Amino acid sequence: MSKKILITGSSNGFGFDASKYLAKAGHTVYATMRGVDGKNKAAAAELREFAKTEGLTIEVVELDVTSDESVEAAISQIPTVDVLINNAGVGYSGPVEAFSTQEFNAQMDVNVTGTFRVAKAVLPGMRSQRSGLIIQVSSIAGRCATPGFGIYYCSKWALEGLSEAMRYELGPLGIDVVLVEPGPFSTGFFANVIPGENQELASEYSHVGEFSEGFGQQVTSAFEDNAAPTDPMDIVKAFGTLINTPAGKRPLRTMVGLDFGMQKLNDATEPIRQEFLKEMGLNELDGPSR
Repeated sequence: MSKKILITGSSNGFGFDASKYLAKAGHTVYATMRGVDGKNKAAAAELREFAKTEGLTIEVVELDVTSDESVEAAISQIPTVDVLINNAGVGYSGPVEAFSTQEFNAQMDVNVTGTFRVAKAVLPGMRSQRSGLIIQVSSIAGRCATPGFGIYYCSKWALEGLSEAMRYELGPLGIDVVLVEPGPFSTGFFANVIPGENQELASEYSHVGEFSEGFGQQVTSAFEDNAAPTDPMDIVKAFGTLINTPAGKRPLRTMVGLDFGMQKLNDATEPIRQEFLKEMGLNELDGPSR
């Protein structure tokens, strides 16, 4: 069945690829991004041309997840949203102490508050139709931590907690909330990470720099290995699978790509989560009625 799908952060990476893939699957896609007529003008034009050439429906809409006004203006242009893919995100890298409060808040504003803004804007429509799916793009960083990405990990851990609570709140209203947890993918994420403003202080943490450099080399090598699961389309296809899965059957967490063993954590904790829900009398709230 054709769905109306809103995707944030559609100017590149997962969002850009998903816009094309899901439109080709027969869905109506609202590809949202900042700077439709500015910094992302070329990406917007490419999506429009792709839709025109292929005879598909992709509407490119200006939306800045860090602005209440921008989100409200965008949603006012979209009559119905069946699926929200909260994909927009940014990464800050460096020792926690090297960041200012403003940088910390900026990290949270995109990765956590931004998802809240957009979800809050589409939820009245989903509640009205008693159906909907919200896909929150988290990360394996939402299930672990290493030195050098502390505030990024913080944002993804926060997103995990927010999303899990929303799942229980919205399930009885017919709305599914799920998390997709990508490992590292060749999307340009690492090339665009933002360092802390106090680089003099960051230099005191030589061990953090050494770890980050080594990890970067490990990931780069994986990107060059054709056998490694680093194709961004794996994430896009995971979106498609979740959309096509019946309500009430979708898992809370879907980890995709290089997991560095963290899939074992999800496998181990899912039975514990289920037992916790049972003990709390919440198991009937775990997604739409099964």
